[in-house]
Amino acid sequence: MIDHRAALARWRRLDVMVRDLPLGLLFLATSFLPVLQSHGTQVGGVPERPFDALAVVVIAVESLPLAVRRRWPAVCLTLVAIGFAVDQLRGYHTVAGTALGFALVSAGAHLDRRRGRTAVLFSAAYVALAIALARFGSEPPSEFVTFFLLLVFAWGIGAWLRTTRAAEAGHRRRVAENTRATERAAIARELHDVVTHHVTAMVVQAEAARYLTAAPDRLEATLTAITDTGRRAITDLRHLLDLLNPGHETRTPSPGGLRALVEQARQAGQPVEFTEEGTPAESAGSADLVAYRVVQEALTNALKHARGSRTAVEVHHGDREIAVEVSTAGSGSTSPGGSGRGLAGLRERVGVLGGDFSAGDGDGTGFVVRARIPTGNPS
Repeated sequence: MIDHRAALARWRRLDVMVRDLPLGLLFLATSFLPVLQSHGTQVGGVPERPFDALAVVVIAVESLPLAVRRRWPAVCLTLVAIGFAVDQLRGYHTVAGTALGFALVSAGAHLDRRRGRTAVLFSAAYVALAIALARFGSEPPSEFVTFFLLLVFAWGIGAWLRTTRAAEAGHRRRVAENTRATERAAIARELHDVVTHHVTAMVVQAEAARYLTAAPDRLEATLTAITDTGRRAITDLRHLLDLLNPGHETRTPSPGGLRALVEQARQAGQPVEFTEEGTPAESAGSADLVAYRVVQEALTNALKHARGSRTAVEVHHGDREIAVEVSTAGSGSTSPGGSGRGLAGLRERVGVLGGDFSAGDGDGTGFVVRARIPTGNPS
């Protein structure tokens, strides 16, 4: 059985001249069919003439240049037009004369430079041909005008194809640019979430280690925590780099991921109370990852701006949504010097899934981060 898709793919891989040649060969072959001789395009009414050796050359000049109609459209149009002029002046009236329309369409579609000059020169050449044909033929001037309008129409079709192709290329370019911008923004968010969280924890733990030189046991535990945090940072960064490779799988937090975040914050010296209710849905998809990032960013801000303040993490897994609330006692968990990129990124992540996100000072409870993240599961 023939694989039509594979055959089409092989055909498209061929050189453009090879793909355009069959059309020229078709005109060449049909022009010599006895039933079609002297039944082709006729302009000017020059009496018919039987084919001779010159007719063979004329037919070849009209047909074969179609092989270069996309690669060298100006060359194709020039050769085909010369062949057409001799064809009409000699009275062969071959089927190959129809190739002029195809040459004009190709020139209108693929000619990149000197388009206006080409159109003017071709029109002047046609006027000269019309004057010559009027001397030897019997057609009224209106026939020459009608045929010229047909030629203009063929050029217009090519120009329309060119404009359409350019518009499609521009659309694809804009889509590609928007896609790249979206990917860059997503990578920037991931880098912020991963690097900021782990590095902040390492900095806090390292600062605490400076005061534990007199307590070797506690110092060793702190240094071990720094090492573990660094290893987790390397693992997350490796995963982030894997996202840049084709065919990567979407990451979902591992079981106990939220507890690991809380434990890491506790090791860094942040008193954290953790409450998790409900069972995570099996098909929560991106909602689990977004909930993980909300808790991660909130704990990072607490470590940076409210270190040592009591922090409460509450996560509720429902059938249709995940509710997250992280509250930190104190005057707030953001600083004027912060970039705000983390919270803005969280708001965008939650918004993409159709959820709600808020972050600000609570009613006497310090700084509170709340998120409602739909899981996409039916009720």
